[in-house]
Amino acid sequence: MTTFADLGVDQDIVEALSARGINDSFPIQEQTIPLSLPGQDIIGQAKTGTGKTFGFGIPVVQRLGLDPEPGVKALIVVPTRELAVQVYEDIDMLTSNRPTSVVAIYGGKAYEGQIEQLRAGAQIVVGTPGRLIDLAGQRLLDLSNAHEVVLDEADKMLDLGFLPDIEKIFQKVPAIRHTQLFSATMPGPIVALARRFMSSPIHIRASDPDEGIAQANIRHLVYRTHALDKDEVIARILQAEGRGKTVIFTRTKRAAQKLVDELSDRGFNAGAVHGDMSQEARERSMGAFKAGKKDVLIATDVAARGIDVDDVTHVINHTIPDDEKSYLHRVGRTGRAGKTGIAVTFVDWEDLHKWALINRALDFGKPEPVETYSSSPHLYDELDIPEGTKGRIATAPRTQSVKTQKTPARAVDAADEGEGGTKRRRRRRRAGQQETVGATFTEGTDDSAGPAAAEDETPAEGAGTHDGAGKEHHDGKPAAARRRRRRRRSGTGSPTPGA
Repeated sequence: MTTFADLGVDQDIVEALSARGINDSFPIQEQTIPLSLPGQDIIGQAKTGTGKTFGFGIPVVQRLGLDPEPGVKALIVVPTRELAVQVYEDIDMLTSNRPTSVVAIYGGKAYEGQIEQLRAGAQIVVGTPGRLIDLAGQRLLDLSNAHEVVLDEADKMLDLGFLPDIEKIFQKVPAIRHTQLFSATMPGPIVALARRFMSSPIHIRASDPDEGIAQANIRHLVYRTHALDKDEVIARILQAEGRGKTVIFTRTKRAAQKLVDELSDRGFNAGAVHGDMSQEARERSMGAFKAGKKDVLIATDVAARGIDVDDVTHVINHTIPDDEKSYLHRVGRTGRAGKTGIAVTFVDWEDLHKWALINRALDFGKPEPVETYSSSPHLYDELDIPEGTKGRIATAPRTQSVKTQKTPARAVDAADEGEGGTKRRRRRRRAGQQETVGATFTEGTDDSAGPAAAEDETPAEGAGTHDGAGKEHHDGKPAAARRRRRRRRSGTGSPTPGA
């Protein structure tokens, strides 16, 4: 293995890496750092989790010098907020032994703190295109001296609608600059597009000739499952022997939140990262996952390129990704830094054509996913799930039944007592008894006020019965009585205003 000192890296950076237990370089770092340090433009391509961030980060930090002047001298552009946080943390670690300052610029966070760091003279900016363009348009971010420019996850940046934003950013940086593009996948059209922004770049692919496109240290399992059984299957996989941190990818934000609620109800310590969450909530959830407070993270593709956790043992695709590039970025969350991992993909019946395309592109040799249910024996065997495992590790709390008894009429009357001990009694009178039609509420201590109140009462308009002799009714039956409610003051015969 080649050490970073052998690659010509400054001693203070070597010490910063060593403090994190990083001593030997990965192939992508070994091939790109010696070329990039003198200023050669680089297109770096390597599998996810093989050290691309240090591959471009070390040259950027070292080329700025031991004590750079205040002001933005380097710009690193990333497609997602989660990736911005990850890259910021890595670059900040590289600069821990020198006064170089790093700031992360991305949406979902307040402007004030980011602007304050820029005004304080930060030399390296890591950011997403939208917020970078916003601050540059307000003249709060000056990129005219940014001679170091990096596009991380370049295929995502230059594809899928990011191209106009990238062109705006490159119009604000110097024409003569050192440019690096890094990604796990780099299709031919994207390479041609990237060359527009670079000067005689060298394209470096760091992979073994005998190794396939997918990482060799990841075991891929593909199951054809029923949508109603997925949660149960996942709950049993989460109880497999040796399972560490697990990332589960869903297609939609709603499915992610639903799965979090379901797994939490089953007793698992799960968190989520998706677009319906605020940026603070997403960062808290990601921080809890990295710190080990939560061992299951459910995410949409927004986080597929921003989860850099070394001890992820399992990745589960709750829904199959749309293409092989998305598949590689998802499963690349496990098997990082040379470790091994397991990738489990669920394929619905209607998505079999998607798996056929991914299988052909990645040369898996698994054209037909195995039909699998939560009780399938091969599920237990392939994932080392203990026999007899069920899909719940915590029993839902039982609701205690409360015995009720009928309340006596006297108790009801007592409960209806108003202020001063008076009762509000409900009396019903019928028109056939020549009394007020409907129910009258009378306040008093007894029924003695009732007749007096009835004598003072005037029939409501339209009250009475129909004798059946008119043209409206020919059945001889009386019309239904119309009822009205009226209130009276206690002890008086005059109606309450507004009655």
